[in-house]
Amino acid sequence: MNLSRDFEKRGNWLFRRRSYFPLLILPLLLAALRDSEYIGRHFGDGVQTVWEIFCILISFSGLGLRMLTVGWVPEGTSGRNTQGQLAKFLNTQGPYSMMRHPLYLGNFMITLGFALFVQVWWFVVMFSLLFCLFYERIIFAEEAFLEKEFGETFQKWADATPAFFPNLRKWRRPAARFSWRMVLKREYSTFFGIIAGFVAIKFFAELLGNHELEFRPVWIFFLSIGFFVYIVLRTLRKKTRLLHCEEGPPLV
Repeated sequence: MNLSRDFEKRGNWLFRRRSYFPLLILPLLLAALRDSEYIGRHFGDGVQTVWEIFCILISFSGLGLRMLTVGWVPEGTSGRNTQGQLAKFLNTQGPYSMMRHPLYLGNFMITLGFALFVQVWWFVVMFSLLFCLFYERIIFAEEAFLEKEFGETFQKWADATPAFFPNLRKWRRPAARFSWRMVLKREYSTFFGIIAGFVAIKFFAELLGNHELEFRPVWIFFLSIGFFVYIVLRTLRKKTRLLHCEEGPPLV
């Protein structure tokens, strides 16, 4: 098997298992948490709080990019499917006019916020390397599939559009209206996951890094708000048609 076909095969295998990426870095995270809370120990609680807010904003900026992307993407896209590549037409508008993989950039920003929150430099480096290696294969497989499906149309778009780092000057507003229903339906679990992730990291950082269980009430409040929003939106999705969106053709 030549290298291109090997990359594509491995990329498709990873694509179906991309939701398990956090489990790949979990052992490294647990090791890093023993040296966490560095800023608080050396610069005080005030600077620590500013840094934690900065990390949270990075992660929610990633969520914002995901929301911007899915709000203009019809139901039935390949955004969350795990069976294989799907695409009936090529999406080149909205975030996809600025970059080829906005959802993956959003995922990177979300998890980068977590990594920086730990405050251990080697963990940030290892996380970044693993993310690049993991998603490089997935992106290769996706683009190989799209090139087979759309040929010259895909090639022209790929040649003019950055893969990962957006070119804001290339923005093209989609013809379709932005769907907040789609955003609420598809991203409520990501919203809660971000909040739960930060609370969990903070809890284990205090336990493993500072060897104490001093937990500020603001973190409990933060988690409670996230859980409340999660339950409300999940109930609306499962029990009502308020978040119902019309089925649309798959795209990448």
